[in-house]
Amino acid sequence: MTALVDQEPLLIIGLASNVVADVIAPLIAAGYQIKLGNVSDLQRCRWQLVLSAPHVPGLGSLELLAALREGHNPPPELLLIGPAQSLPKNKANQSGTQCLAWPFEPQQLVARVRRMLRDELTTARSTTLPDQRTLASIPIADEERFLKTLGKERDCLRAARSPSESFVVALRLDELDQYRHRLGAQAEESLWRQVAELAGLDALANEKLGRGVAGDLLLLLPATSRQKAEKRLQALSRRMANHHFELGAQTSRFSSAIGFSGLRRSRSASDTLNEAREAAKQSARHLDLQPIFWRRPKAKQMRLAGPLQLWWSRVCSANALIFQYLITMLVGLVLPFLIYWSLGSHGYDISGGVYIFVVITLALTAASIWVEGWLALKRIDPPAEPASPYPPASAIIAAYLPNEASIIEDTVMAFLRVQYPSPLQIILAYNTPHDMRDVEERLREIARLNPRFVPIRVHTSTSKAQNVNAALSYVSGTFTAIFDADHQPDPDSFRRAWRWISHGADVVQGHCVIRNGAASWVAKMVAIEFEQIYAVSHPGRSRMHGFGIFGGSNGYWRTALLREMRMHGFMLTEDIDSSMRALVAGQRIVSDPYLLSRELAPERLSALTKQRLRWAQGWLQISMKWLLPALRSRHLTVRQKLGVFQLLGWREIYPWVSLQILPLIAWWAVEAGSLLDIEWQVPLFVVTSLFTLGTGPGQIIFIYILADRQLKRNATWFWFYLVTSTFFYAGLKNAWNRIAHFKQWRGETTWVVTSRVKVKK
Repeated sequence: MTALVDQEPLLIIGLASNVVADVIAPLIAAGYQIKLGNVSDLQRCRWQLVLSAPHVPGLGSLELLAALREGHNPPPELLLIGPAQSLPKNKANQSGTQCLAWPFEPQQLVARVRRMLRDELTTARSTTLPDQRTLASIPIADEERFLKTLGKERDCLRAARSPSESFVVALRLDELDQYRHRLGAQAEESLWRQVAELAGLDALANEKLGRGVAGDLLLLLPATSRQKAEKRLQALSRRMANHHFELGAQTSRFSSAIGFSGLRRSRSASDTLNEAREAAKQSARHLDLQPIFWRRPKAKQMRLAGPLQLWWSRVCSANALIFQYLITMLVGLVLPFLIYWSLGSHGYDISGGVYIFVVITLALTAASIWVEGWLALKRIDPPAEPASPYPPASAIIAAYLPNEASIIEDTVMAFLRVQYPSPLQIILAYNTPHDMRDVEERLREIARLNPRFVPIRVHTSTSKAQNVNAALSYVSGTFTAIFDADHQPDPDSFRRAWRWISHGADVVQGHCVIRNGAASWVAKMVAIEFEQIYAVSHPGRSRMHGFGIFGGSNGYWRTALLREMRMHGFMLTEDIDSSMRALVAGQRIVSDPYLLSRELAPERLSALTKQRLRWAQGWLQISMKWLLPALRSRHLTVRQKLGVFQLLGWREIYPWVSLQILPLIAWWAVEAGSLLDIEWQVPLFVVTSLFTLGTGPGQIIFIYILADRQLKRNATWFWFYLVTSTFFYAGLKNAWNRIAHFKQWRGETTWVVTSRVKVKK
């Protein structure tokens, strides 16, 4: 199959469910990528071929053809599929449109699609992907001439003859060093011209291209804004992520690393180019497809601290969490009380309205928890058989080796026990600040004995996101699973995941089960909490709102989508960030509580606190970044947008709202003279209090019914969680969220690694 055919998926819209099943299975078996979508997806990207019903609800045939051709040159081919009586009588009445009567034989469908794509490929090569003679005509200057062009552009900018900024771009191919010694000069030249052709597909006006002596492609983006330049470079980076570059008789993928710098205020053209290259090096360390804008390093101001300042600094550092907790309690309790007291003393008592708001919102929150539990009770499995044969699959295990050296070999052996009928590639992508010869040699020995296992040390990495992004260069599977280093998936997990993905899911999130709950009271508490999250909340929320969330581990992605999305290491919860990017783009995320993987919980409260503070602050970053874009997304329904608001908006408000009953009661006590004089028999208060207090026991019932069978053997753990959650843990989690808000306001974004302890056998 050619690179162009591999690159772009087929879009299916408007087909009835009984027709879709007959269409998907043979096409996936033939190696095609399939996307189930709707008419709005026509403009999202370039499609090889669109397979549609003759009549799409709400859209006439002429409108469908117009939508198909809008923004595409050449437009994709259209294959109308349906019962013979519903197809147009004149099958050739529209150029680029063909018809296929259903029912049909699978080989008949595949043959028709191949023939149409062969014709489309011929057209595409002549219009969008030129042959080598056309590629050779693309003007690409050498670095010396490119610098002269930059110098002239800089002079124009500084003379104020151009109203905008201009940007210099350096583009590197991260994996090229692995191929360069085998390519030869002619093949490498052809490769760079293919990159230049991709760069030219949506080029800004008067862009210039150059080849750098450092083995990179250079671009000049003249007279534009930084926002437009960044958007243009992001589009180029995503396009390159899944493109197959032709290298003689082979095709290969490359990850782009892009840096850019402004030209107007630079000291010289060569300085600007060096800055862009330095930014490209930073981009190469992350491989997240994000162009990096070069910023001048800020000089650190050295201040001499006196003995008293040093002492106070040490005290604050050692007790930072206590101080942060006290500050958030002052903001959440004392400040509202002062507001109620101040306004009430001057005749503006707002406590009644605030009370009604708080009670209603707490009741609605409790109601949503009950609904999630009821919806989670219905078991939903993937289809019994996959829509196509099991394809090659890959697993990426991300590890920080000094932290996980004691458990990593057990993890790898658990993955080698996975039962999968097709090739399963197991990649361990790890980073370590220093050599760990004993562990690394044992990992290499496992690789020698098991060719499926590929250990990769990512030398430039300092995060899980960088490890995952680096591993994508080695991935060979049609779908890819991501795991933390403490996970041990069930043997049939990959087969179950493919049954979801082959029938249209883009991402599948499984159920993470704690396997060291007996290690401590903290691990025991987290074990039941994870059942609440993965067995009840995730599937219940998915059914209530119509979307799931990838939680970072035991998640299965279509590889092409993962290559495009990547992981962004600048986010504290890069997994949720990738989920939201996929969701806002219209991808389908499924939550499956029966897709099991077993992991380790923190065994000490201090380790749990560090982990949850990072999670809480990461969720806050996600809410700030994605709430409004998700609410504006044309790919999400009203139901899904309400779910996004609850997931991202309300989760940040609730920890503060849940405190407000206390300052309200304090103000009423002041107003009435004492607590005993407050009227407690208010019907609204009594009913909502009983309802919300019953949520905890009700949730424990749901958790026990849906929990993993192994955990059900420890019935006392569920009672323990009910008590600790009611009187301690629920309030602690809200406190962590409030502290995370304070940390984000202060600009604290330090990543703290969750410590691992080897499970006692």
